[in-house]
Amino acid sequence: MAYEHRRAAASIRVLDASGRPVAKRKLRLEQQNHDFWFGCGAFDAVVYANGKEDDPFWRERVEKWLGLFNYGTLPFYWGRYEPQEGEPAFESRMNAARFLTERGATVKGHPLCWHTVCADWLMQYDDKTILDKQLERIHRDVTAFAGVIDVWDVINEVVIMPEFDRYDNAVTRICKRYGRVTLVKEVFDAAKAANPNALLLINDFNLSERYAALIRDCLDAGAPIGAIGLQTHQHQGYMGAEKLREILRRFEGFGLPLHFTENTLVSGHLMPGHIVDLNDYQVPEWPTTPEGETRQAREWEEMLRLLFDHPRVEAVTGWDFADGAWLGAPSGLIAKDNRVKPAYRAQTASAKARSACPVTAGPRRS
Repeated sequence: MAYEHRRAAASIRVLDASGRPVAKRKLRLEQQNHDFWFGCGAFDAVVYANGKEDDPFWRERVEKWLGLFNYGTLPFYWGRYEPQEGEPAFESRMNAARFLTERGATVKGHPLCWHTVCADWLMQYDDKTILDKQLERIHRDVTAFAGVIDVWDVINEVVIMPEFDRYDNAVTRICKRYGRVTLVKEVFDAAKAANPNALLLINDFNLSERYAALIRDCLDAGAPIGAIGLQTHQHQGYMGAEKLREILRRFEGFGLPLHFTENTLVSGHLMPGHIVDLNDYQVPEWPTTPEGETRQAREWEEMLRLLFDHPRVEAVTGWDFADGAWLGAPSGLIAKDNRVKPAYRAQTASAKARSACPVTAGPRRS
């Protein structure tokens, strides 16, 4: 039977108000949630939960998000989360995280350590102090959000981290100084100590053997990696089933859960293939098109079915919910004006359409 590993048997006993078993009645059961984390970037929740609750546009957007997903990623980029040392945006993220969790969604924080969007104020310190402050940041935030956010991308894009030369930054400095494996071990140990029950991810876009070798070395060093994060930003075209199967074969042998953490498929023209860094593609306008939307829906459906079929894959996250969120790309499941695109309907079908949860409703119960 298809997706047999996603199924389970259960016995349900239905009682009336007095506690007697109900007999000879027709019952209608509707699945409200499931163990598989079917997710999307939830950055819009930060906007909505911090002053836009009465705005019809933002209400419609988050209702559509809640109508499809049970797992959301919130932004904790250090340079934006704490632009001034000692002044983190704790309240805004907690408001968004609680808004989502109260409506049945699991929340992940992204990321705790990354060389991009790093805090500029770190640059005044020496390498040892930078590392100390990085570990202090992890302890502070993982502790503060424990029980609300218990899933974290602990470190992001380590393969390129010590080689990154676009601009000087504090995290690349300490990665060069101490080495990839040592840094990974340090940040994971700090996160684990702060919340022993948290699920901790390493995350990267480099899905080559270099990443696999790094994971192997980090595990050998004792880093408490709980899941492997795999990014597939496919702005230059869908990689296809065979490439996805190759990636799965490369990482399934670690015996860890596989999370496809950041995934984009565009519904407009494709980014030229000669672009190496996706950030280098800057165009005045990148519109969605009818034919592109049909293609995007077809590709998303194939990708989701393939990944859902693999027993090691426990989460798949689309990165952009609305068009234009990252690099101006038409990579959302809805358009900028909140119009639902075919990919949204395709994902709804693939997920068996869990019931929509209105913004005004209370928590969902599985």
